[in-house]
Amino acid sequence: MINSQTESASPGIVAPSANCEGYVLLTAAYNEAAYIEKTIQAVVEQTVRPLRWVIVSDGSTDATDQIVGTHAREHGFIQFVKLTRDGGHSFGAKILALREAEKLLTGLAYNFIGNLDADLALEPTYYEQLLKRLKANPRLGITSGFIHEDHGQGFRSRWFNDVRNAPHAAQLVRLECYQAIEGYALLKHGGEDWYAQISARMYGWEVESVPELKIFHFRHTGGTSHPLRNAFRLGKMDYSFGSDPVFAIGKSLRRVKEHPYVLNAISRICGFLSGYFLHEQREVGPEAIEYLRREQRSRFRIPFFHKRAPNETSRA
Repeated sequence: MINSQTESASPGIVAPSANCEGYVLLTAAYNEAAYIEKTIQAVVEQTVRPLRWVIVSDGSTDATDQIVGTHAREHGFIQFVKLTRDGGHSFGAKILALREAEKLLTGLAYNFIGNLDADLALEPTYYEQLLKRLKANPRLGITSGFIHEDHGQGFRSRWFNDVRNAPHAAQLVRLECYQAIEGYALLKHGGEDWYAQISARMYGWEVESVPELKIFHFRHTGGTSHPLRNAFRLGKMDYSFGSDPVFAIGKSLRRVKEHPYVLNAISRICGFLSGYFLHEQREVGPEAIEYLRREQRSRFRIPFFHKRAPNETSRA
C-alpha cells in the first residue's frame, strides 16, 4: 500500500513550448538526511537548472522529509512527494518511487529526463555539459559523468568507470530513448541502469559517460549492504540478465581488486552459479539476452586484467 503527499512552492508550472530543450530530474530518497542537502545545493547551483525536479521520500524515517520540504518551498522547480508504504528499502521500491515521481511530469514539455541519486554532488556545469553533448549528437540516448569516491585519499575516479557505460547515479536520457526502452525496469536484483543501456543500444541509441564530468559520490558503491552480500547479488543479477558464463566469471575475477578481495570475486561467482543450480527464471527477454551475449563475446579480446586506457571499453 502506497500513499503519497506532494509539496512544492506553487500549485503548478506552465508547460514550455513544444520545441523545449529542457530537462527534468527524478530522485528517490530513503533516509538520506546525511547527504541530500549537498545534492540539493549542487542542483540549485547548476548553470542550467532542470525545469522540474521531483524528489520522492521513499518511506524515510530520518530528517529527509524536513530537509527536502524546506527546499521545495524555497525553489519553485523542486517538487516533493512523501510516500508512506509497507516494507523497507529495496531496488524495486526505488523504481516504484521513480514511477510515482514521473506522474508529476504530466503536461510538462521537456526533451531529456534524468535520475539523480540523493547522496552525491556535482560541478556547477554538469548538466549544461551533458545537454551540449546530447544536442550535438542526435543518436546519443543516455549519458553521464564518471563517479568519483573517497576511500581515504580524496575523491578519485572508480577503477571500473567506463566510457561505454553511463552510471544511474546522475544519468540523463533523451526522451525518445527513454520512451523506446519504456523507462527503468523493475528488477529483483537491481541493474535497472544496465538494462536501460542494453535496451538503448539494442534499439540503435548510443550510450556514453564523460570522464571530464565528475560525480562526487559520498556513499561507496554497494555501501548500503555487506560487501559479500552485495557481490552475491551482483552475481545473481549477471545470471538474471543472461550474461555469457565465461564473461560473467571473468568479470567476477576482476573484482579481486575490491575489498574483501578474493572473497568478493568468489561471492559474485557463487551468486551467478546459484541461478543455474536453482533453475531461476531470467528477468529479461531472449532478445536482450542474445544482444548482451553478442556484445560480451565481441569484447573477449580485451584481457580482463588489462588496465584500460581511457578510450577502451569493457563492462565492469
